[in-house]
Amino acid sequence: MRTPPLLLAAALCLTTPLPVSAQTLVPPAKNMIPAACPSSKTVAKLPFPLARTAAKLRAGEPVTIVAIGSSSTAGAGATSADASYPRRLQAMLRERFPGAQIRVVNRGMNGQDAPEMLARFDKDVAAAKPTLVIWQSGVNALFRTDGLATTEKLLREAIARIRALDADLVLVDPQYAPRVLADADTGPMIRLIDTIAQEEGIGVYHRFALMRDWHESAGMGFEDFLWKDSFHMNDWGYNCFARDLGRAMAANIEAQQRSADVTVNPKTLPATTPAAAAATAGTSLAPTAVP
Repeated sequence: MRTPPLLLAAALCLTTPLPVSAQTLVPPAKNMIPAACPSSKTVAKLPFPLARTAAKLRAGEPVTIVAIGSSSTAGAGATSADASYPRRLQAMLRERFPGAQIRVVNRGMNGQDAPEMLARFDKDVAAAKPTLVIWQSGVNALFRTDGLATTEKLLREAIARIRALDADLVLVDPQYAPRVLADADTGPMIRLIDTIAQEEGIGVYHRFALMRDWHESAGMGFEDFLWKDSFHMNDWGYNCFARDLGRAMAANIEAQQRSADVTVNPKTLPATTPAAAAATAGTSLAPTAVP
């Protein structure tokens, strides 16, 4: 029995792959980023209020977030700029606050540390007139001879300069990766960042603890969330890091929006004590165990 021409053509379409030029290609970032991230046993909290950011969102004003750091801010290991953590954070926050004008500016540069970041501060941070600055701290300092010894002075200078801009600030600590774990200064560095932040009334997002949770609690291998260099994150890692950071930021902002005491004069915030600020944020600082 002869197969009708139309049926034969349909069968060929089902069995013969289209040439690459005719296929609908999915960008690598969308193809690699998961629909869901592991549920962390430790809920990330930012213990001090992002008061300026909350106030601007409440007033319907534009919010500019500057993410400054080294290669893991720039997006080394990601398949595209869209897969870097600042871009994924922007997407997450826009989804969480629909209608709000939220822009996350990526000011990461490969290989840099606090001295280089401070040197370009006016051009890359101040010029953007940020509502919030996310400062990635301590990673490349680990690989400098005097990194741990000079971190406190440099970090306090960064905090002072960001406060002078009347901007909120979130610090991000090092990533959890074999090269970081092998450095004897990693534990002291993370504890130092926490101590400075507590004294200054600044929130720290514990990236190290999040990634350790993926490895130890979720049972993931380093290759699952790190790039082939076993140091920088891959698309999966950047996306889940951004989503967890975004959840912590959103929870902080929403806690203030639910509070009756939302009328705050931002000019007075630098003088606010850490204890009072934590009470306003409605959160508590949980200690992070490190090596």
